[in-house]
Amino acid sequence: MQSLKERILRDGTVLDGNILKVDNFINHMIDPGLFMEMGKEYYDYFKDKNITKIITIEVSGIGLAVTTGYIFQVPVLFAKKTISKTLSENCYETKVYSYTKKTTYTVRVDKRMLNSGDNVLIIDDFLANGEALKGLIDIVEQAGAKVAGIGIAIEKGFQKGGELIRSEGYDLKSLAIIKEFKDGSIIFDQNK
Repeated sequence: MQSLKERILRDGTVLDGNILKVDNFINHMIDPGLFMEMGKEYYDYFKDKNITKIITIEVSGIGLAVTTGYIFQVPVLFAKKTISKTLSENCYETKVYSYTKKTTYTVRVDKRMLNSGDNVLIIDDFLANGEALKGLIDIVEQAGAKVAGIGIAIEKGFQKGGELIRSEGYDLKSLAIIKEFKDGSIIFDQNK
């Protein structure tokens, strides 16, 4: 998606450890117009998949999932990283390792929110090693639902997550795939 790539080049910053900082338009402050445009891209790609729910993981994927859910006109669900008094004890749960936070979280989804008949679109902001996606896929499968597709805003193509998820047969649509970071510059994979 050209407008996302242009925004990454203009406003993204490469930090030590192959971390891309896009907090001024994706994961701290949100550009709603850009998110709507990304949601439309996912809709155009997945519109024939009979999506019944969208799922993401808190926190950074929620904004993009909501705009995508609005376009699909389906509910949006997010896996919670913390236990709250409002979350039922009857949950699907799995462990997810965060590459940027270097922490393992137990994420949970109330069993009432996800059903065996659901066709689920997973949405997230980043894909690096695929840990968050593996966790969300696990939750969807625990519910007996189907992963109908996966939408990622930014994929780090030089890390193994995208290749791993695609090799397992999932329909993965990344809107910007980074081939490498070179001397502080961002190089996109032009073949994908």
